[in-house]
Amino acid sequence: MAMPDYKNYDDNNIFAMILRGDIPNKTVYEDDHALAFHDINPQAPVHVLVIPKGKYISMADFTANASADEIAGFWRAVGKTTEALGLVEPGYRLLANHGPHSHQEVPHLHVHILAGKFVGPMLMRDWEGKIDMPNMD
Repeated sequence: MAMPDYKNYDDNNIFAMILRGDIPNKTVYEDDHALAFHDINPQAPVHVLVIPKGKYISMADFTANASADEIAGFWRAVGKTTEALGLVEPGYRLLANHGPHSHQEVPHLHVHILAGKFVGPMLMRDWEGKIDMPNMD
């Protein structure tokens, strides 16, 4: 698989196709600014993606080029999605990747909402690559 282009928006990325209705999704929340839907390859019992409806590749692109209304609307949609899923208590993790070092697979800004179990520390490995897991007993 070719590396995504992180400089030029690709109208044929999977999220653009979902926004156009070319690919179905299991919608959790939608408004004028964002769409939230279940991830097709969940990494936690609850794994939902929230994407802006505009053509933004990454958080850097979004914060540099989106309008104030788009930015506020997107983050409100993230909050409304967590409320709709009943995640405010006991909690959830938000994750957004940018570029190849973060393993961003789709070049359209998206925030992962992960919940439904203890999701562990922010990074599961220390800088030397050793497993760094907390004792949960």
